[in-house]
Amino acid sequence: MQVWDAVGQEVFTEVFDKETWAGKEEIANFQIDNFQLWSPDQPHLYTCKVTLMPVDEAVAIETALAVRFGLRYFEFIEKGPFHLNGRRLLLRGTHRHEDHAGVGAAMTEAMIREEMRLIKEMGANFIRLGHYQQSRIVLELCDELGLLVWEEIPWCRGGIGGDSYRQQCKDMLTAMIEQHRNHPSIILWGLGNENDWEADFNYFDEEEIRDFMRELHALSHALDDTRLTAIRRCDFCRDIIDVYSPSIWAGWYRGVYPEYETYTRTGFDSVDRFLHVEWGADNVAGRHVKKPYTGFEDIQTGAGAEERDGDYLLTGGDPRVSSLGDWSETYFCDMIDWYLRAQQRMDWLTGTAKWSFKDFSTPVRPDSPIPYLNMKGVVERDFRRKEAYYVFQSYWSEQPMVRIYGGSLPVRAGKADEQQTIKVYSYCSIVELIVNGKSYVKRTRDTQNYPCAGLRWDVILPSGENRLVAVSSGEGDIVVQDETTFIYQTESWEQPAALRLTAYQHSDDGIFVEALAYDQHGVFCADAANLVHFGLAGSGKLLDNLGTVRGSRTLELANGRARIYVDLKGGTSIVSVHGEGLEPSFVKMNS
Repeated sequence: MQVWDAVGQEVFTEVFDKETWAGKEEIANFQIDNFQLWSPDQPHLYTCKVTLMPVDEAVAIETALAVRFGLRYFEFIEKGPFHLNGRRLLLRGTHRHEDHAGVGAAMTEAMIREEMRLIKEMGANFIRLGHYQQSRIVLELCDELGLLVWEEIPWCRGGIGGDSYRQQCKDMLTAMIEQHRNHPSIILWGLGNENDWEADFNYFDEEEIRDFMRELHALSHALDDTRLTAIRRCDFCRDIIDVYSPSIWAGWYRGVYPEYETYTRTGFDSVDRFLHVEWGADNVAGRHVKKPYTGFEDIQTGAGAEERDGDYLLTGGDPRVSSLGDWSETYFCDMIDWYLRAQQRMDWLTGTAKWSFKDFSTPVRPDSPIPYLNMKGVVERDFRRKEAYYVFQSYWSEQPMVRIYGGSLPVRAGKADEQQTIKVYSYCSIVELIVNGKSYVKRTRDTQNYPCAGLRWDVILPSGENRLVAVSSGEGDIVVQDETTFIYQTESWEQPAALRLTAYQHSDDGIFVEALAYDQHGVFCADAANLVHFGLAGSGKLLDNLGTVRGSRTLELANGRARIYVDLKGGTSIVSVHGEGLEPSFVKMNS
């Protein structure tokens, strides 16, 4: 038996001679002196290797197992914050589903590695794996990167089934704990999610659910007494488990986001140990608005922000941003900015986990702007970063970064001589904005100056092409910059009347076609959000069904445009685009 530290230095070794035995038996224990603690900032891992060798040298059988582990301790302070290794740590988290464009749940190891790298580079130190046990490589990467973990079994919604159903839950919990208990990243075993949601069975018995939750809680502690149990959204079971997350969707399914801190404090005060997992808003990649719908005037406040059954639907029910809003990146970024600003001053808060890191497919959302897609990600289903990714980085990453909001928007619109607000997200102390070569006053970053930590400028843009550059310039800052070029359109437009389709050769991804919306006078409609449909006739193929704004046959326009990639397969194809009330368009392409 051998044990090494993270740099390969041996800290323990011993050879044992034992007779063969049946079942489990402890063969050694050891102590590490001058040990290094595991943490998100320094994920120090040890390796323990056990090698079994036959005493009879004539028997050429040898087997070995190497397992990595880490040393750390944690505590959810009763009615207080979270501590890791004796110090307060604000859990800054997100969620992960096993889902990706083109492959669904069959993600490759390379895809998983890229996803976990992006999560860490966003600045997260915590992740909830929802809502099922995930692969070995995911947990290994959490150990390596320094991501604390809530992992859970898929007892999700729908009440509770019979004996086989319950046995399956217990078997899954047992397997999850026995297989993953050596991972230092794991701090919480999740026992369920939304178990108060009456959906799957003809009966619903709260006491039966409570009894079974007690059984799972006891089983978890019997299998592993070093970690805590947790559930999300089952209020009548909150007294059974160790850590509870109520449903708080301030500014999306219920309430408005300026009341986020009040809603959270109410949830915190209602339990002994609190953690807020699942919050966010659907947002269409590439959709930006000058003044997003907030619901401040229409939505009841002060009545709680818990999601209720049916709130995810786009019609019916009480007024809510999820059904009345614009699903823009603008609203989402403003909302995130408010949440993260508030969290910085909530010294009692254990932490939160935003739902979810990536857009993902779902059968229950046929009416989404991209059908059958949950669009709450900070990256698209193919890892393309949305603007929200940079908002999180500006609060969490602790690495020099700067991002001009809307950097991917090719056309901005407004009146001539009308001041336009340019927003910049950055972790740097001072940022300078340069517009068409003209430098504007430098702004000092202040996270309590909402929005954008004070990094915003009102400028007058000339009609036509504009080039913006944002440069960090604080004392001691590593100089980083971001730049973008766009058209400022001052010509106003009426309702969209026609679509125009153009084909381009893209250097990286082959050929793509772009559909633009115009009014009856031929003016580009820079805010059009019509539902459009691409089609193809010929030898080629649309690269569709990817659940992205560049890989979907049916989708809503984002700021008057939609795109899709095409594989011509060596022949000739005609691509079409049409939408209700819009004159269709066609383009012919040859290989």
